[in-house]
Amino acid sequence: MHQSAHKKGNTLAGGEHAAGTPIADVDVCIVGAGPVGATLACRLGRAGLKVAVIDRLALAPMEHPDLDGRAYAIAAGPKEFLEAAGVWDYLPEPACPIEDILVTDGRPGEPASSLFLEFTREDATQPFGWMIGARSLRVALNACLENVPGVRVLAPADATVTRKAEGAHIRLADGRSFGARLIVAADGRKSRLRSDAGIGLTRLPYGQTAIVCTIAHEFPHDNSALEHFLPAGPFAQLPLAGTAEHPYLSAIVWSDKDGLAQRFAALPDDVFARQLEKRMGTNRLGHVTPVGRRWTYPLSAQYAQRYTAERMVLVGDAAHGIHPIAGQGLNLGYRDIIHLAALLIEAHEQGQDMGSPALLARYQAACRPANMLMLAATDALDRLFSNDNPVLRLARDIGIAGVHRIPALRRAFVRHAMGV
Repeated sequence: MHQSAHKKGNTLAGGEHAAGTPIADVDVCIVGAGPVGATLACRLGRAGLKVAVIDRLALAPMEHPDLDGRAYAIAAGPKEFLEAAGVWDYLPEPACPIEDILVTDGRPGEPASSLFLEFTREDATQPFGWMIGARSLRVALNACLENVPGVRVLAPADATVTRKAEGAHIRLADGRSFGARLIVAADGRKSRLRSDAGIGLTRLPYGQTAIVCTIAHEFPHDNSALEHFLPAGPFAQLPLAGTAEHPYLSAIVWSDKDGLAQRFAALPDDVFARQLEKRMGTNRLGHVTPVGRRWTYPLSAQYAQRYTAERMVLVGDAAHGIHPIAGQGLNLGYRDIIHLAALLIEAHEQGQDMGSPALLARYQAACRPANMLMLAATDALDRLFSNDNPVLRLARDIGIAGVHRIPALRRAFVRHAMGV
C-alpha cells in the first residue's frame, strides 16, 4: 500500500495492462493479496460478487522457489473454505495430513518428560490439519484469482482509499479510480488502512523470535506433529509431503529468546542440525538435515480495538496477531473470512448493502470475542510453558498428562482447534 506503484504497463490478471484500462465499480475491494485476502476474493468471486484485489507487490514473483522454506498448518474448517473458494484444487503439491500430535515438555539436550499428551487418529474423524508449503499455496491462489470471473487483480499498485457513508472510493497512483461498497483491510500486521482509520492497536511483545525452516530427516514422520515445550519457548515439528530428493520432510517452528534465535539461525548447517536434534526431546526422526532458507520472525501478540470502521472491516493479521504456540495464526484469519464471506454472500443474494453498519456489526460480533479468547489462551500457554520454574513445570506436566487420560476432553480440544 505505502510503496509507490511500479511503472505502467505491468501485466495484471487476465493479461490486461495497467495503462488506460478503466476499472468498473465493485462490490468489495480487498487491500492485500496474502493468503487471507486472496482466498476471500476467490470465494466471493465464485458466489457472483464483483471484487477488486489490490497489492503493492506483484503476485507472480511470490511463486519463486527461493521464497520457500515456510509452511502453513491449515485446520479442517479453513480447508473446507479453501475448497469452496476453488483454491484447493490448484495446489501444485500434495498437502500432508496431520494425523497425530504429541505434546511434551523438557529442556534442550534432555529426553522429554514422561508425562505427555497425545492426540491420535482415534480423537477425530478426519486429520487435525493439513500442511501446505507457502509457495504451493501462493501458486494455487494466483491460479485461482486468474480463473474466477468477477475478480480483478491490481498488482503491483499503490492505492488511496476514501470512505464515506454512501460508499468507498479507491484511486490508484496511475490516476484510475473506482468505487466499492466495502473495503476489506487484509494488509497485514502493520496495516496502513487500520492506522488511517484511527483504530487503536495493543501489542504484547514476548521477547522471543521464531526460527522457521524445513528439515529432511532419516526416518518417516508418519504424518505426526510434535509440540515440545522448552524453557526459552516452544519447539514444533510439523509433517510435510516428501519429494524425490527428500522423501522425509518436516517444517520447524522454533521459538527462542530474541538474541539467541538470531545466532542459532545463522549457524552452519551441521551445527544448526545438532541444535535442532537437541530440542526434539526424542530421536524418532533420526538424523536431521536443514533444507533451504531459514526465516526469523520476532514474536508478539497484538489486537485491534475494533474490527470495523465506516465502509471497512479488518481481517487476518490486520485485526489480530497471536503467538504461534498452537499454530492457529492463519486459521484465525481464515475464520474471519469464513464469517465475513457468509454475511457478504447473503447480503448480495438479498440485494442488501454490503457495507452497511448492521452487517459490519454482525461481523465484529461473530469474530472479535472468539479471537480475543484465542489470543488470551495462546498468551497464557506461552507464559505457562516458556519458563523453567520447577513448580510450574510439575503443574503443567500433570495438566498435560491429565488431558491425555480424558478422551472427551482431548476430543473437545481437537474440535476447537480444527474449527469444525
